[in-house]
This record gives sequence, C-alpha cells and structure tokens, in this order.
Amino acid sequence: MSGRGRRAVLPPPDFQATERIAADGLQVTVVNKEGFKRVFDFAELSVPQPMRCSLARAFAAQSMGWNSHSSGESYWRSLEVFARFLKAQGHPAEDLGALTSATLRLWRNNHKDTPGGREALAKMRTLLKREPRLAQGLAAEELARPVPKKGKPSKQSYRPSERDQVLLAAERQFRAALLRIRENTTLLDRYRAGSLDPTSREWRVASVLECLAATGELSGYPDKEGKVYTRAENLLRGKNRGKTTGRLFLSRAELTALAVMMTDRYGWNLSVYDRLHVPVITPSAGEKTTITYEVLVEKRRSGEGRWFATENYTDSGADSPGRLITQALEATKHGRTLAAALSPGHDLLMVARNRRRTDVDSNLDRPRNVGPLCFGVSKADARVWARTHNIGSPFQRARRTTVTTTGKPLQHKPGTHESIYVLPDKNVQEAAVDVIAAGAQEALEQARDYTFHGRLTDAADAAHQETATADCADENSSPWPDPDGGCGADFLLCLSCENSRVHTGHHPRLALLRRQLISLRSAWPEKLWRERWDEHLLRLDDLRVKVNESTWDAALRRVTDRDRMIIDHLLEGDLAP
Repeated sequence: MSGRGRRAVLPPPDFQATERIAADGLQVTVVNKEGFKRVFDFAELSVPQPMRCSLARAFAAQSMGWNSHSSGESYWRSLEVFARFLKAQGHPAEDLGALTSATLRLWRNNHKDTPGGREALAKMRTLLKREPRLAQGLAAEELARPVPKKGKPSKQSYRPSERDQVLLAAERQFRAALLRIRENTTLLDRYRAGSLDPTSREWRVASVLECLAATGELSGYPDKEGKVYTRAENLLRGKNRGKTTGRLFLSRAELTALAVMMTDRYGWNLSVYDRLHVPVITPSAGEKTTITYEVLVEKRRSGEGRWFATENYTDSGADSPGRLITQALEATKHGRTLAAALSPGHDLLMVARNRRRTDVDSNLDRPRNVGPLCFGVSKADARVWARTHNIGSPFQRARRTTVTTTGKPLQHKPGTHESIYVLPDKNVQEAAVDVIAAGAQEALEQARDYTFHGRLTDAADAAHQETATADCADENSSPWPDPDGGCGADFLLCLSCENSRVHTGHHPRLALLRRQLISLRSAWPEKLWRERWDEHLLRLDDLRVKVNESTWDAALRRVTDRDRMIIDHLLEGDLAP
C-alpha cells in the first residue's frame, strides 16, 4: 500500500526505468517523486577525467535512494567544493583510487570548522566510501573517522515578545484576507441563490465574482494598444489588479502568513505546506458542536515507509487547535474548487492565486501551478514575507519555539529533539536556570534535614535528660511538641533536633545502631526502607563524619549489653517517645 492508502499497481508492459548515467559516464539523471528529471553534468567538475567518471558512478549509485532533486543538488554542491579543493592542490590525483590519506586529512582539516564544510565532509565521505579502491588502507581509515558534530545552531527560539510580534503580523494579514473572502463569498452565494436584484450594483459585482470563481480571471477585452482592459476593475473599485482578483483567493503573501500561524500552532516544517492535502473530517464521539480534522503530514526525510504521520486537531471553539484549520479551509475554498475543476483530483490545501501567470517555480520538487493558481510556500515566499515585515527566518524560529515550548518531539526523533532543539537553545537555557536553582535549593534543604542538628560535647551534663540516642537539653522547646506537654518526637528524630547533645558515652550505642541499620537494608524492600530508615541512616552517616570516622568505628569495641538492649528495643519499636 502507498502512503495515501491506495493499492500499488504494476507499471505498464512497455515501461523502462530511466537510465541513471549516460553512455559517456559523465551525465547522471535524478528523477524526483513527481517524475521530473534533473541532469547533473560531471564534465563541469575541475578534476581529471577518470575521477569525474568515478565520482559520477558513486553519485548515481547514491541517487537510488533519493526522491527529490534537492538531495542531488546538496550532494552536487559538496562535489563542487571537493573539486575546488583538489584543484587548489596543484596536481590532483588522477582517480579516486590514487587519493592518499594525507590528502583526505587535509580535506578534513580545512572543512571541519564551518557548517557548510561539515556538510561537504559528510556527503563526500558517503560518496567516497562507495569506491572499492578506498575500502582498505590508510585512506579507508581516514574515511572511517566520523564527521565532527554540528556546532551551536545559528537560529534560536523566539522570546515571548518576539513571538507576539511575528504572530501579530501574520494574524493581521491573514485575518484581513479571511474577512475579504468571507464577505465576497456571502455575496456570491446570494447571487447563486437568485436573491439579488438584477438591476442592482451588487448583482453586477456578484456576476463578476462568478466569472472570477470559475476561471480565476476577470472578464475583459483588448484595447487599441493590444493591452487587456477589464471593465470589471472599475466595477470592483480596484486599481490594483491583484486586489480585485483576490476577492476570492489568497495572495502568496497571505498564504505565507497562514503558514506562519500554522507553524507556530503545529510545529510543521516549511516543506510540509507544499504537499499538505485537504484534512479529512472525522466524527467526534458524543459531540455535535465540534469538528475533528485528520491531517496527513508528509515528512520525506523520515525515510521510506515513514513519510506520513497522521495528526488529529479538534475545532471546539476559539483558540482550539482545529480552529485555524477551519479558517484555512474557508479561505482556500474557491482556490481548491478551481484547482479541482482545472486539474481533477487536485486536493492540496495551501493554494493561492499567482498574480504573474508566467511566474513558475524552477524547483521541480514543488507542486506545479494549475492555471492561475500556485500551491505551497516556497523559500522565496518566506524571504519576501520576512523582509516585508522586518522579521528574520519566521519558519525556522517559529518551529523551534513551538518545539521547545511544547517540550516534546514534533515530527522528529527524541535524540534530535534534545540535541538540536532543546539543549542548544538559549531561551531554554535561561528558563532552566530558575528550575535548576530551585532543584538545588530543594536538595540543600533535604540535605539539611538529613544532617545532625545537635551539638557534640565531651561529657554528659546532669541537667540534661537522657534519651535512647542522645541527651536532651530542653524538652519543652521541642520542634515536635506533645499535646500533653514535653516532646512528642520519635527517639530516632532526636538527632535532627537542635536540643540534642551527643557525648563520648553515646558513640558506642550510635555506632551499633548505624551498623544494625546497614544490615537491615538488604532484608527490606527498597521502597519501605526509604520510607522508614533511610533518613536516619543518612543522619548517622553525617554524625559519624563530624565525630571522626576512626573514633566512631573504635567505639564499637565499647558497646555494652545495655546498649544492645536499647538498640534492639528501638529497632523493634518497643520504645515510646
């Protein structure tokens, strides 16, 4: 089955696969998923002829896994960088088999410190490892070295004020377009229903809108100079032809604004919008006022069999995740209807009217224009929109902001989420300072709870009251007062009280208690141990350090039968506080 759920069919009997490499061995053809061809001519590379042929063979073999021209173009740029490097050496090797480890090491050292250089290193390493003559020896060892990891990303997530600025610009532009299309759609519906007076201006405007919806163009006739003069422009009161024809269609800038809002909401890449199909409405269980959309997101970088991911968004009112999809369907309604009429089966969501009919994107990986309509958002559209609103890289930064704010991977692997999006992001790092500080403070407070809070003395004081583990200097000022008066704390908590006093006579008993607790640990379940004994053992460990480990351990030799009896009763819970 294909990614869209259609059963795969066999090719026709006369089908022949496209030859990847020409007879001269220098021209390699890459076919993208849409069936368009792109030829890469290795005769243009400034390396000896045998090496050109070897690189072409490696390039053709690698291209078997590509589904877009952009993959071939990125490898081609790396090949050009590699060819310029070899040419700069003065006497480059005649063929790949003659490349030495010293040459490959110099190539690595010259390009490992820049993002573009690391990309060229990685791609050339992939191609050169396909060469059998470089499969062993010192050159193979050099190729086996991994490419240095990427440096810090140049793009960071938006700060809240920056994000608000970007969203405000996009919302204003798309909202104005949506209201314009909604108003004209209402007038067109009234015209189609026959509820307008044929003698009124509204009827004449609506008749023009009917022609516009059916063809994407305004009706007109040529003037004396051969230029097309459209009488409907005066009727629609629009001096700018793009604004008059845009009464039912989004412009490319308005479609870009919609995509910016979607990236902020859903975290989609820019490339997703070129192949974003119309969402499917699915039933909402037990809900009559909500609409749930099933969106099929195509991510070709995920590899074969993992191109498509299904995401569900529900429109349950303002600010709900699915409301933006509802608005996008409304704004693109006429464009999608016209596209389906001109090219049956066309069901792409992101459609706009192209003001210049001859403006065709040279990128054959993107969807082709249909009549006056274009689809998706190109990198050029993103640059123009960013420059118009004085905003840089809205899609990259908006996606990074959504990913870091959401706190979970969106269309990428968990490792990528942590290493590329979360850890290097400055805003995440700044936000983590308070969290780390709070955690450290909490750990410090817990550590203080597990320490000995009393005082060490050389001898017993007759004014102090003896307890099972220490002497008490003031029973009436206990942190755990008893309702009937005095201290209500367990004897094991005495060591956490500031009123406790420990002298040398207590050392044997406390050392025995610590040893008994350690022996109990292996016999108790870990959860029960932590709840009952862990705190007291940690406090005894702290007291042992304060007394001196050698002195503490030597006190075990002075344990008396009375000490053993007290510790046994203490552990068995027979001693009441």
